[in-house]
Amino acid sequence: MSNAKPSISIPLVHQTEIRVRYQETDAQGRVHHANYVKYFEIGRVEMLRASGISYRQLEQSGIMLVVTDLKCQFFTGARYDDLLTLTTKIKKSRGVRIQHTYELTHKGELVVAGETTVASVNPEGQVVRLPQWLRVNP
Repeated sequence: MSNAKPSISIPLVHQTEIRVRYQETDAQGRVHHANYVKYFEIGRVEMLRASGISYRQLEQSGIMLVVTDLKCQFFTGARYDDLLTLTTKIKKSRGVRIQHTYELTHKGELVVAGETTVASVNPEGQVVRLPQWLRVNP
């Protein structure tokens, strides 16, 4: 996978559904807060997959994306077996960083909103530029 591969196009907005599993809930029966971070990662991975490249393939090309910043705002709690809709958006992508925003809803009601920044590194942990196809700006 080279930087010049024209057939790859990352979507600026991607939606995926997530069914809350029992083991993701706490003693109050709501999703434990740590699981929302995992849901955000599902959003990023599925957005990448929608471009035609899996995260595994990206890593095999020598690019790894590491979280450098994370924000999460809670509005209401999700429960076991809820079907959630996660909307992942690219806010900014250039150089070595991608900023994503997230909205997780249940039946149209906002459950959690968040934002992450990921940086591109090689297998040795050195910062490297994003491939051209990943450098997009809405």
